[in-house]
Amino acid sequence: MPTLNWIGKEKVVSHHQDVPFRVFQHKYNFSSLKGQGSKENGLNKIIHGDNLEALKSLLPEFEGKIKCIYIDPPYNTGNEKWVYNDNVNHPKIKKWIGEVVGKDNDDFTRHDKWLCMMYPRLKLLQKLLSEDGGIFISIGKDEFAYLKVLCDTIFGRKNFRECFIWYNEGNTENQEDITLIHEYVLFYAKDINSLSFQKVVDPNIPEESKIRRNFVENSLVKNGYKNPPSEILLPKGFPCEVENIKFDKTDNYKELLSEIETIGFIDRSFSKKHKAKYPLKKDNLIIEEYRLKNEAVVYTGWSAANKLKKFIDNNCEPYSEDEAMLSFYLSKNGVIYYRKEGRASHFVPSVLRNMGTTERNKYMLEDMDIKFDFPKPVELVSFLISSITGKDDYVLDSFAGSGTTSHAVLNLNNDDGGNRKFILIELEEYAEKLTAKRTKAVISGYSGKKGIIEGVKSDFDFYELGQPIFKDNENLNEEVGEDKIRNYIYYTETKQPLIRPQSKDAKYLLDNYQDTGYYFYYEKDSLTTLDNNSLGIISELQEQYIIYADICLLDEQYMLNKNIIFKKIPRDIKRF
Repeated sequence: MPTLNWIGKEKVVSHHQDVPFRVFQHKYNFSSLKGQGSKENGLNKIIHGDNLEALKSLLPEFEGKIKCIYIDPPYNTGNEKWVYNDNVNHPKIKKWIGEVVGKDNDDFTRHDKWLCMMYPRLKLLQKLLSEDGGIFISIGKDEFAYLKVLCDTIFGRKNFRECFIWYNEGNTENQEDITLIHEYVLFYAKDINSLSFQKVVDPNIPEESKIRRNFVENSLVKNGYKNPPSEILLPKGFPCEVENIKFDKTDNYKELLSEIETIGFIDRSFSKKHKAKYPLKKDNLIIEEYRLKNEAVVYTGWSAANKLKKFIDNNCEPYSEDEAMLSFYLSKNGVIYYRKEGRASHFVPSVLRNMGTTERNKYMLEDMDIKFDFPKPVELVSFLISSITGKDDYVLDSFAGSGTTSHAVLNLNNDDGGNRKFILIELEEYAEKLTAKRTKAVISGYSGKKGIIEGVKSDFDFYELGQPIFKDNENLNEEVGEDKIRNYIYYTETKQPLIRPQSKDAKYLLDNYQDTGYYFYYEKDSLTTLDNNSLGIISELQEQYIIYADICLLDEQYMLNKNIIFKKIPRDIKRF
């Protein structure tokens, strides 16, 4: 597979592992019922802080649990400015990243900086995705090619699902030689074989369209070199849509078969050459009371021969397929059709049209007393999210901007009674005054040019990115609180979130996982010693014990016999 190289790549490919783990500092909860308060709810989240560090800090609770990620990163057009100081400890990276990327269309290092910024963030986003989840990434022409190869590297080329073209209804009155009226949305799965879709239909499809019917039907006749022909015996009782009719056998049946078999498929020129009608009929087909009265052999190229045979083996009764019922019948022209009933309509086009514009959404934000240039349309993001999320899934946006993603999730929940949860991360100082403000307006309702917009029943917690777990990347930062340290240690050991609450009877037990008991023998104001006297901290019998403490005086052979593994605080606490 082709690889993408850029200046500084070797310094950032593992940089996500060196990012400090920080705790989230809860500021307030905003609720449609109680307004703003101090009690943490813990479901919907808006996080203010660098998204690289915030993504790292989400891992203990959310690794492998996010069904849908939508991000709208900087397009790096050369006309915009973005600042992401990743603090990579290398002079070259410090020179490029951490500086404002300004207007410089001919400076290739502008693309290096962008790739250095995106790579570690995408690595962490990939970890957060669930196995059946997917990521949508909006992007423009400047970085599209680089982003595609970058995502092929991180998510795997086989997990590329689609490149959507979003018709953004750009300025068609400008005087450019080529008028730019589209952007891209790259779509990758965590695992293409596990990716699941919802039954949604492009809102542009009219209500009377066949796409919206709860059934689909079509001919099985499919001639051409990709569809080798074969004989199929239709039994007595095979259904027909006409009550009484007779279909005459094909007079030159043997001659046609002989000619077809010389090339192995039915060339479409045969129809005109021989005035043939397909399927070819070896026998007369006599229909009485909507059923075939005699066995008859037919011959053609098929689009679903095995499914037809399964129907015949099922005594010509419908059978279940993909939560729908599949059946077959002869049409009034003697053609075999399939019909699938009970299917849910589904149509997601690769070209996305009439899904809002940045201009109209800009005006909507002004109704909320918010000014933001080029907000993504809530209609677009809602449709993308709805295509893969169920009613209880998590949605993440690590370039939150104006808060379109939270708006989209709240609208979807309001429409279908769902309980999707959103996690938004925003670096800029407007995280509170803009991102959170918009989300509050959607929850509370607001007055727009079209009248009062009703609020939706929901809430969210607002966080600042707090202190790191380690001071100077070495010593435990006790200021973050013991509960945060306990959660961190348990995750580094098990890759599972710590759910079990700390109890008085098992003060030092974190939890048991896969026949191993994990203990954090810690006291803030004194040293802890693991010896014969302190083994009483083991409160539940397990096959093995991993115990963190300051000092260990137990004999190595004794620990081996008792399946005890000692880890020293803070030296043996893993960094990830």
